Amino acid sequence: MAHDPWRKRGREQAGDGVVTRPPQRALDRHRLRHLLDAVGAVSTDMDTRTVLRRIVEAATDLVAARYGALGVLDESGEVVDLITVGIDDPGMCAAMGLPQGHGLLHTVVDDRGPLRVADVAAHPRSVGFPPGHPVMRTLLGVPLMMRGTVHGDLYVADKRDGTPFDDDDEGLLTALASAAGISLENARLYEHLKRVAEHFQRRMLPVLPDLAPLQAAARYEPASELPRLGGDWYDAMVLPDGATCVVVGDVTGHDVEAAPLMGQIRNMLRALAFDRGEPPGMVVSRLDRALTMSEDPPTATLVFGRIERGRGEDGHYTFGWSNAGHLPPLVVDPDGGTSYLAPARHGIPVGIEASVPRYSHEHPLPPGSTLLLFTDGLVERRDQDIDAGLDDLAEQAARLAGAPLEELCDALISRSRQVFDDDVALLALRIPSDDTAR
Repeated sequence: MAHDPWRKRGREQAGDGVVTRPPQRALDRHRLRHLLDAVGAVSTDMDTRTVLRRIVEAATDLVAARYGALGVLDESGEVVDLITVGIDDPGMCAAMGLPQGHGLLHTVVDDRGPLRVADVAAHPRSVGFPPGHPVMRTLLGVPLMMRGTVHGDLYVADKRDGTPFDDDDEGLLTALASAAGISLENARLYEHLKRVAEHFQRRMLPVLPDLAPLQAAARYEPASELPRLGGDWYDAMVLPDGATCVVVGDVTGHDVEAAPLMGQIRNMLRALAFDRGEPPGMVVSRLDRALTMSEDPPTATLVFGRIERGRGEDGHYTFGWSNAGHLPPLVVDPDGGTSYLAPARHGIPVGIEASVPRYSHEHPLPPGSTLLLFTDGLVERRDQDIDAGLDDLAEQAARLAGAPLEELCDALISRSRQVFDDDVALLALRIPSDDTAR
């Protein structure tokens, strides 16, 4: 019988019997495959916590440890999250007030290097274990570092075969810690970019002026995922002839160019509206001509309108508007009746073709009624038809017909979820009641 070195290495004596174990080469391949899988998870579109959990699971599997954990630090160095493997009760850490940023586990962060402990209880920085926590004997930990910044620590405890952790285990854990550090740094950069983008967008939106006797409120919410720089906007101002000019619009595209284009279109429309007291359709038509003069004109959907009060003490308010490919405004009567202003002649977005005619429409606004102008992010969802979103908006607005405008806007923004597939602009205007109008 030919000599087989792999068969010899794959068998070991255990008492009177023979126990079969995987050959070393198979173990090395198993480790390499799991290491590559864990590192590859960083480049997927999973959320950061899922990636980190996979890394902890891979760490415990690769070094055959009973327990594993990954602590996440915030920018001030405090432990803000702890992902564990091997503890039967998932709520145990929370119940014990973990994570905690002290003791033996924080040595890895303080020393910014690997830590290998053969006897946890005998280590000078050991503070023991909280009640109910598994008692661990051996420990291997490494910091999660990127560009000199410590983002957390990854550690495993107690190998299943009872042997101490060795150099190979430390090398594998260090490789996984590098992948985890990349994931955490990317998550922080992502959050920072979202904050900067949202701040930039909000700075470009106007502060609503005093439109008395009309009441006004507005909201803007960025998309929940990048790119958060969108082109949605709202605006309102009192014109020289006494009418109140209102607009809500949405520039085509969601990238770094959308917000500046929004500012450009908003300012052009302001100047055109202020220049002459023309019907809304004529103002939008002039905007169209101005935009299409450029070689690569920006395009946008919008509703532009004028709220005017009739002559005399009992004069009622009227909303005149022009729609350029946008969702229709919603009128909410004080008794809860609702109607979308969607006439048959609906214009195309501005910036496409200046020769297409623009139309002006009029609708009475009863005393105490509310006019809502909004962008599609308020009603569009990937998992439902837009008509369902419009119906839901009308139903919610009807229930809040008499609520203060600020309360109404807050409720409409958060009515069903806090996740937005697109950014949202909302402008609400309340017509004075008969009593307040006098």
